[in-house]
Amino acid sequence: MNWRSVRRMPVTFVSVTVSLMLVSAHPIWAADKGSVTNLPLPRFVSMKASEGNVRRGPSLSHRIDWVYKRRNMPLQITAEHGHWRRVQDRDGAGGWVHYALLSGVRTALVEAELLALQARPETGAPVVAQLSMGVVAELRQCRVDWCELSAGGYSGWAPKEGYWGVLPSETFE
Repeated sequence: MNWRSVRRMPVTFVSVTVSLMLVSAHPIWAADKGSVTNLPLPRFVSMKASEGNVRRGPSLSHRIDWVYKRRNMPLQITAEHGHWRRVQDRDGAGGWVHYALLSGVRTALVEAELLALQARPETGAPVVAQLSMGVVAELRQCRVDWCELSAGGYSGWAPKEGYWGVLPSETFE
């Protein structure tokens, strides 16, 4: 599963320290709104493009640290600056991505060995499909403890544990 590849690594300890200071300056648990979009921060989006450069800062002149290589991969936006969004993936890696590379379509990355999709959002409901680890599924709606996911022509409900791309208390239709 090569969804993120390393283009360049930080070359000095100073640049790593600065990056860590920027992340800690904007905690992702803060109930903020983006200064550009006025949308909540943090929030989840997905990669619209099949490949996207992740830069050290919010402009084309900043160095490329990563290249995401998986369309529909869920990402979490933690900050905004002009046409740029600071994102991080499920491993906490990330940087600045141009907004045109992102989509508002909600997706989730399966982290469980096998994730059972059930016919209804309740324990004991019939299993309609099982998703393997690494599958990216579309999130259709989320309730307090369950989300409806769709992948490979199958759709069903799963408890919020077992995949990444939704906040624990988040609900939407």
